[in-house]
Amino acid sequence: MISPTAVPLGAGVVKRSTRLDDGRELIYYDDPDTTLGPERAVDARTLDPRPETATMRQDVLTGDWISIAASRQNRAFLPPAELDPLAPQTPTNPSEIPSRYDVAVFENKSPSFGPALAEAFDGVPAASDPPRGIEDLTHLGLGRTRTSVGRTEVVCFSPEHAGSFGTQTVTRARTVIEAWADRTAALSALPGIEQVFPFENRGEAIGVTLPHPHGQIYAYPYLTPRTTRLLDSIDRTAPDLFQRILEFEQAGPRVVLRGEHWTAFVPFAARWPIELHVLPHRHVADFAETNEAERDELAPLYLRLLRGIDALYETPTPYIAAWHQAPVRHARDTARLHLQLTSPRRAADKLKFLAGSEAAMGAWIGDIPPETAAARIREAVEGVTL
Repeated sequence: MISPTAVPLGAGVVKRSTRLDDGRELIYYDDPDTTLGPERAVDARTLDPRPETATMRQDVLTGDWISIAASRQNRAFLPPAELDPLAPQTPTNPSEIPSRYDVAVFENKSPSFGPALAEAFDGVPAASDPPRGIEDLTHLGLGRTRTSVGRTEVVCFSPEHAGSFGTQTVTRARTVIEAWADRTAALSALPGIEQVFPFENRGEAIGVTLPHPHGQIYAYPYLTPRTTRLLDSIDRTAPDLFQRILEFEQAGPRVVLRGEHWTAFVPFAARWPIELHVLPHRHVADFAETNEAERDELAPLYLRLLRGIDALYETPTPYIAAWHQAPVRHARDTARLHLQLTSPRRAADKLKFLAGSEAAMGAWIGDIPPETAAARIREAVEGVTL
């Protein structure tokens, strides 16, 4: 057993950092009312060395960078509960987390980006051919490659085998939000990181391969295509575009839930049958910039939204919960933290599949009027109690 140094965070959450056998970082975030002691078990496994950092290739037709991460082929696929790789280790389950935990974050064993970074940092090696800044990555050319530097992390919301963010308590949700803020700050400080993206994939229909309640955080070495388009829209309209969107939606019929610090709404031009956006009322670039009051309100508000979506049908709804954050070094004063939650579920037994027009051409066709969707979700959310 070891006793990692305790670092107090907001809301009474305590952070304890350690390492797995192969050197990957593992961080425990203890609830304010935790029943866990300060000691943590040592990873008793003997692990193979970490895989080589993947290589990115540029699509010269779009400028997009594609990370070719072959090690991801070996990741776990719907294991039985007794072999859950995100559960605490037992004598018969050599999982990724040695100790019982409240919330745990660790480096992905099969990363899309990393472990090498643009420069050597805290024992992490530098890549041999890292990206050389945004200008380097925006240059177009045939056969261009760069090392996929960065970091990908797994965020375990609970030690339980099944569930999602929406099945957690308000206290646990608040702990996860504190972890998101802490990891956003830490990952933003790594050499070569340009954007940090926390998200949760929920449900087999989305492609989830582990039922354990968890999300992920990607730290990219570039600005993602979606963010690049967003920044272009801000440049073409106004620096306060997000504030204008917030006021426009607050005055309309698509608001689902509104608090003192956050508003949730179905966007005016929703693409998906279920699509919710959540915006903070104050401009904040990322989770690290949110204050205690904003984090405190977000925990129950977000849980109500997720449980409301599940209340639409008799079975849980698959979704992608994508927390968009401003780039690390660009547009911090204009790009605002916000959630875009989307689900392909268009009926109890029907999914929206992206086919020719949407998948091939990016030309979307909405199946449900956003005002109709907002009314249904609003009614479901009103019936939720925490």
